[in-house]
Amino acid sequence: MYENLWLIPLGFAAGVLGSIVGLGGGIIAVPAMTFAGFPPALAASNSLFAAFSNSVASTVSYARQKRVEFGIGIKLGLMCIPGTILGAFVSDMMTPVTFQILFAFVLIASAVYIFIKRAIDEKPYNKTALMMIFSAGASFFAGIISSLFGIGGGIIFVPLMVIGIGIPMRRAAPTAQLILMFASLSGLLVHSALGHPDYLQAFFLAVGAFGGGLLGARLSLEIKERKLKILVTIVLLAAAVKLIIDSMEALF
Repeated sequence: MYENLWLIPLGFAAGVLGSIVGLGGGIIAVPAMTFAGFPPALAASNSLFAAFSNSVASTVSYARQKRVEFGIGIKLGLMCIPGTILGAFVSDMMTPVTFQILFAFVLIASAVYIFIKRAIDEKPYNKTALMMIFSAGASFFAGIISSLFGIGGGIIFVPLMVIGIGIPMRRAAPTAQLILMFASLSGLLVHSALGHPDYLQAFFLAVGAFGGGLLGARLSLEIKERKLKILVTIVLLAAAVKLIIDSMEALF
């Protein structure tokens, strides 16, 4: 048991950063577990327990701040569920090398998004039928990514809400945490049915992530994002490079 206690501070750090940027803590937790030798399905499923815990804490805090768009969030959350089911099954068939390479690209895309997110223009809400159809497709894809990699799908949902629907960034990141509740819960249930998670490890991660979610939601009101964005971008890019190097060594 004691050898897994390091997962509590990992979950806490991932929870703080995930809550603030709206991407879910999996972008921190999954690379750390992968470097520690966790198989893809185990890393992704454990991370989803932390993601659910983090999203509950974050959503409660953000709801008190009146920064959550519940109507849109619930719709997008329900639309992503079929994708999370598919993602859990696909993770069972993925080799570690393939997982490392694909996840490295997810990390790079996340880093780019975090670095430029303040430059995304806000505009009036767009709730046309065409946008809702597009949102359904994007939600399904985000669900696959969420359950396959254990990261929550925020990299799809936040740009979708800001660029597509026109939700302000200060409300999009909190609303993404509500969506993550649906994505992570459905994903962890399917992963559990498939026998992927280690429940003790998942519990330690979830405990840390819950505390991190509460702190992250509070810090989001006062923290200077520029320094945080630079730090997180560097960490994500470094993790992506390490994953690519490890996968190349395994191949050759």
